Formats: sequence, structure tokens, C-alpha cells
Amino acid sequence: MFCSLIEKVSDLNDMIIEGKMADALEKYYDTDVEIQENDLAPVCGLNLYRQKISQFYEAVTDWRSAQPVHVAFGEGVTMVEWFQEYSHRELGEKKVMFVAIQEWTQGKIIREKIYYKS
Repeated sequence: MFCSLIEKVSDLNDMIIEGKMADALEKYYDTDVEIQENDLAPVCGLNLYRQKISQFYEAVTDWRSAQPVHVAFGEGVTMVEWFQEYSHRELGEKKVMFVAIQEWTQGKIIREKIYYKS
């Protein structure tokens, strides 16, 4: 399972780098996924998260970079530290670092917690 998880998170990261977030959601996120950013209320369910992500990406005017800085693996869990740089209609010019901790079950992310400086 550990090798399979390494392959899955590597593919997921590649899809994000290539700008294929919608495809990544379909391939690697469970329909009942729970995603929480910092201490905000979690978004429950793939459909709601897909809407949130879509709204975000629609407002991105220039996507310059998405790079995983560090990746860590455990039993059923992955952690990825990301650097992203982009221009956003509402947020302006952004250079952000964040960490996504993903819990995996049966080859899908069932829970994700995202930490960033707010």
C-alpha cells in the first residue's frame, strides 16, 4: 500500500502542477471528502469542494507556479508543502506557502486539512 500511496500522491501533485485540478479531484478525492482550511468550517462533500475550487480558479488571471516543496508519507496519510504564485482578481498578486495533510482510504482522499498563514 505504501508504494501505491507514493505513486498516487506523486500523480496528484503532477496533475495540480499541470493545472488539472478538476481531474485530480475526480480521480483522487472521495465523494464524501471533508476539507478544512486552518480553523474555518470544513467543506463536506466533493460537490461543494468542487464548486469552491471552481470559483477560486475562475478568478485567477495568471497562474505562474505550483511546486511541491516537501512531501512526506505515513500509513494512510500524506503531507505536501506547496509554493504557489498567481494573480487573482480579488486577492491580487499572491505568493503562498501552505501544507496539505491528506488522509487516504481505499485509494482516495477522505479528509484534507490545509494550513497557511492568514
